[in-house]
Amino acid sequence: MTFAQALTIAGSDSGGGAGIQADLKTFQELHVYGMTVITAITAQNTTGVQGVFPVNLEGVTQQLDSIGADFQPGAIKTGMLYNAEIIHQVAEKCREYEWSNLVVDPVMIAKGGATLLQKEAVRALVRELLPYALITTPNLPEAELLADMSISTLSQREEAARRMVEMGSAYVLIKGGHDEHKGTVIDVWYDGKSYHYLENLRIVTRHTHGTGCTYSAAITAELAKGASAPEAIDTARTFIQAAIEDELGIGQGHGPTNHFAYQRRLRGES
Repeated sequence: MTFAQALTIAGSDSGGGAGIQADLKTFQELHVYGMTVITAITAQNTTGVQGVFPVNLEGVTQQLDSIGADFQPGAIKTGMLYNAEIIHQVAEKCREYEWSNLVVDPVMIAKGGATLLQKEAVRALVRELLPYALITTPNLPEAELLADMSISTLSQREEAARRMVEMGSAYVLIKGGHDEHKGTVIDVWYDGKSYHYLENLRIVTRHTHGTGCTYSAAITAELAKGASAPEAIDTARTFIQAAIEDELGIGQGHGPTNHFAYQRRLRGES
């Protein structure tokens, strides 16, 4: 049997709710073999980030080359890339190994407010990675930084998505979870021609750590299996909604989502 393969290039979360750990859990639940390139090690739990320890450029480069020499990922996801040097190297290696189906999740700020992307790296992300991206998946604060505009309305989300497509990303999915003034969550995605809306009931819970990582990882897994971008986004939205609704209740702060929930629902388990 041949399994689809997916690669995540991101930071490690010692609490297991986000980053590399969330990505691998999501890949596994969606029956995709996962590989990793770790860009930084974080000391964190549900109450916040206590420390960030970046991997040096040589370490990141050797990980990328190890994957490129032996594996054939059907899709690649980037998360926390930390600095401009790493972003440049990731873009170079994507071109060198002809990796496609790149999902750029521009991780910039942790749930507790810690900065996870250096300021100069934002420009590098726009200049070097977005032109190579199939799908870019910012939340609202990240979309504001990337598009260089304030976002408070749906029409402004559309404009931000349009700007990011003009930067080179084939699709842009702006996640609406940070808009806490509404009883629903509206994700807006744009394919360069039409705007599409995914609306779900907002679940009032503090257990939302890693939602962005998990959402984009589910998209990546589906792309690796051969799904189209719209199909991958649709499945991923169902996956993350289940993960939020069936909370685990772990930790004293922003607890992790439930990566088991999607498959348990498919099996009819409670």
